[in-house]
Amino acid sequence: MNELRRIILNEHNRKNKKKYIIYWMQQSQRIHFNHALNEAIKYANKKELPIMIFFGLIPNYPEANERHYAFMLEGLKEVKEIALKFGISFILKLGNPTETIKPLLKDADALFLDMGYLKYQKELRENVLAYILKEEQDLHVEMIDTDLIVPVLVASQKVEYGAYTIRPKIRKLIENFRDFYKVETVVKQHALTFESDLDLSNTESILKQLPIDHEVKKSLYYHGGYVEGMKRFYEFITDKINQYPLSNDPSLDLTSKLSLYLHFGQISSLELYERLYLLVSQGKINGEAFDAFVEQLIIRRELAHNYVYYQKDYDKFESMTESWAYQTMETHQEDIRTYLYTINDYETFKTHDQSINAAMKEMVFTGYMHNYMRMYWAKKIIEWSHTHKEAFETITYLNNKYFIDGRDANSYTGIAWCFGKHDRPWQERPIFGKLRYMNQAGLNRKFDMNHYINRMNAFTK
Repeated sequence: MNELRRIILNEHNRKNKKKYIIYWMQQSQRIHFNHALNEAIKYANKKELPIMIFFGLIPNYPEANERHYAFMLEGLKEVKEIALKFGISFILKLGNPTETIKPLLKDADALFLDMGYLKYQKELRENVLAYILKEEQDLHVEMIDTDLIVPVLVASQKVEYGAYTIRPKIRKLIENFRDFYKVETVVKQHALTFESDLDLSNTESILKQLPIDHEVKKSLYYHGGYVEGMKRFYEFITDKINQYPLSNDPSLDLTSKLSLYLHFGQISSLELYERLYLLVSQGKINGEAFDAFVEQLIIRRELAHNYVYYQKDYDKFESMTESWAYQTMETHQEDIRTYLYTINDYETFKTHDQSINAAMKEMVFTGYMHNYMRMYWAKKIIEWSHTHKEAFETITYLNNKYFIDGRDANSYTGIAWCFGKHDRPWQERPIFGKLRYMNQAGLNRKFDMNHYINRMNAFTK
């Protein structure tokens, strides 16, 4: 592993060893291509100690509902099964992990963490570290950035202005971070007998027990876990990838759907990149398709993580975009809106635009929406809201409520892009001012929208 992934948060001074090593899994919910887990195994082997994976299941995670929990639990069930085969104990505790992990720290020799990029994720980790330091626990603690190929702190130390500014930095560094080879063999196996709070063998039962929002039901179309994610990846590279440059067309269904699995860390962008690199080097996929997909998988994704990591209050209207964008929105705040719709109108598919109604059906019934339609959808909500702030709040609410891959770096960055972030001023027009505009005529001119609409209407039958 490239040492620049590693952040030492606390050193210990004792010579004697304790009882076990903890890997606190939170963002990177997988065994394969997980640098944080692998470094914990190496450390445990060096100390000749057993290792446990601790996962804190938060029943009131911000804006999460049954759909999100179901997808995550499907993945965690698989993680536990694989971990046990590797000789690693898996401990699931219900509650805020900053509290539920505390009883385990006393006898831990070291604590390994994966990295969180959003405000809430960073706060969880900071609270645990603050507790360790306050209690003066003699505990080795380190955090490892394993969900990005180039770690967020290495790629840049500031908010990047756009893809064109971060792209050369990522390209220059990427070869240095192709740094995962295999999961280490665990020397001290199955030596821990801690009880989990919930039995992951029955995820349906857990969902019923959890005090969570059950309004939005689990997706019937997408299921969580590494195996399911890699299955979708292989279907994508077998049937679709060489057409990926055409993936903006909603009627063709050429997107990979891997954002759902990347969101929960169930698959690794590095593993996907390594497999794609091998295929392109063997001539099995074409270079144009490879470049187009890597642009999304690495450049755009890492730009998004740069944004949420460094941009304070990326999730608030007042602080999510550029000054020129706020100026132009202020200038056009009082412009006349021909259509005005409520959240209920969107959720019940009652706008005058059949493409938007179809996109909302995809979102509500499946937990996903085609990438190009997400941009068009957000732009229409801007056009059909009383104010730009109301539009931002409506977009964010629906995004976080229905999308399986909502509430993450890509989501918040995609929303901010619709309000000028990582973009440039365009020709001025009503309501949008100098924000980029998208319209129904352009959508119908570029794509066979009737095909997309008919496909989405099938979800209601």
